[in-house]
Amino acid sequence: MTTTQIPSTDNPEPKNSRSFMQQLTTGTDWKSAALIPALAVLTALIIGVVIIMLTGSSFGDAMTAYWALLQGSVGSLKAISETLTAATPLILAGLSVAIAFRAGLFNIGTEGQLLMGGMFAVWAGFAFTGLPFYVHIPLALLAGVLGGAIWGFIPGFLKAKTGAHEVITTIMLNYIALRLVDFLLKTEIFQREGRNDPVSKTVEASAQLPLLLGWINPGLRVHLGLIVAIAAAAFIHWLLFRTTTGFEFRAVGANPKAARYAGMSITKTYVLVMVIGGALAGLAGAGQVLGVLDRATPGFSSGLGFDAIAVALLGRS
Repeated sequence: MTTTQIPSTDNPEPKNSRSFMQQLTTGTDWKSAALIPALAVLTALIIGVVIIMLTGSSFGDAMTAYWALLQGSVGSLKAISETLTAATPLILAGLSVAIAFRAGLFNIGTEGQLLMGGMFAVWAGFAFTGLPFYVHIPLALLAGVLGGAIWGFIPGFLKAKTGAHEVITTIMLNYIALRLVDFLLKTEIFQREGRNDPVSKTVEASAQLPLLLGWINPGLRVHLGLIVAIAAAAFIHWLLFRTTTGFEFRAVGANPKAARYAGMSITKTYVLVMVIGGALAGLAGAGQVLGVLDRATPGFSSGLGFDAIAVALLGRS
């Protein structure tokens, strides 16, 4: 007696049934990592052309504007130097936002953390005199790290202990930091002698970050902070993907309940992530006052902390 096999009516899903965009946005390989930012930039350029043409200008005018943009960013050694100088704080501040994203937190407070880091760094830069540069520069940078870390600890602690949403607390702390900077710059400790406007004392030469290309042209402003930013990016990658602590960060961000059942401390993770994020933002602020401005002025952050959110999103964090 033979049995008749009934053909299965199941239609197994083809392996590549997902759309191209689904594969692109959820992929983890280097192609996806490179294509997403490239597509974002291309889309922005296309929209820019449309907006320029809607104002009555021609397509040629739009191309002229983009050519000027290209020349201004990478068209000469001076332009490249300025681009790298502008990118340095964005790298560090973007890392601050990105590491919080990995743990499921939205660090809107990078702006305030950057401001506080800059104030700590500028104080260390002018308060200590007679130090050799190889002592003074690390000291001032560490002061900036400390300032940002303290400002990041506050929302992290509140999130861990009271459940206060980090978006609300970090936004509030941004405004507190902004006004605190305005106040401090008018105090005797910070305000430059003989000045009535809110500007800090000048950082000692021994604490100013050296120019990387100053031997070619003193006007090339890219400074040691760029090397620090690249090193910080490498460190954060190692921390997230090569250490137990980084695994816990990512596990908490993916599923806090499962992470708790696995024995991970959610409260410790929230505090530690915000402290590290604040430290990175503080380092960005330190780089600005020690490497670019040599002093602190009201709003010296120039909105870099908010721009960092876009940087982190473009980096698919």
